[in-house]
Amino acid sequence: MIIGYARVSTDNQNLDSQTDALSVAGAEKVFADKISGSRRARPELDRMLEQLRDGDVVTVTKYDRLARSLKDLLEIVEAIRERGAGFRSLAEDIDTTTPAGRLVFHVFASIAQFERERISERTKEGLASARKRGRIGGRPPALSAAQKDEVRRMRDAEHRAVSEIARLFKVSERTVRRA
Repeated sequence: MIIGYARVSTDNQNLDSQTDALSVAGAEKVFADKISGSRRARPELDRMLEQLRDGDVVTVTKYDRLARSLKDLLEIVEAIRERGAGFRSLAEDIDTTTPAGRLVFHVFASIAQFERERISERTKEGLASARKRGRIGGRPPALSAAQKDEVRRMRDAEHRAVSEIARLFKVSERTVRRA
C-alpha cells in the first residue's frame, strides 16, 4: 500500500498541494500534521509509523515534509525500514524500494555522516587552538573570586537571605548558592 505523509508548519498553511501530489502518486491513505517539523512528537506521523505493514511505501512530496534535519530523516527512514516498509520522496526522486534508490539514500546518508564528523573535528581543532593562545571557552563567571568570597561571607557568616545577596550582586539565586 502506498501511504502518504504531508505536513505544514502552521494552521494557516494549506495541505492541498501535498495531498493532491500524493494522490497522483497513488497514495491510498494520507496522514497529515499541522505542526512544526522541528518537533519530533507529531501525532499523525507516529500513528502512520504504528500502522505500517511489510511492503508498504511511505511517500512524501519532499523529504523536508517528513523531517527537518538529516539526522531526523535517517532515524525516521530507519524506523520505516524496520517495519518492512519503503520510503519514497517525489521531489528528490529517492525510492528505497529499489536497489538504486537504496544506494542513493545510503550515499546521501554517508555524506551527511562525513560532514557531521568533519564539523566535529573542526570544532575540536578550533577549541584546542584557542586554548593554546590562552582563550578558555564558555561563559565568563558571573562573580570574581573576591565577589565569591564576599557572597560566602554574607551567606554563611551573616546569614543574609540568598535573594537579598542575589539582588545586591545582580546575579541569580542559584549563583549565590553555588558560590
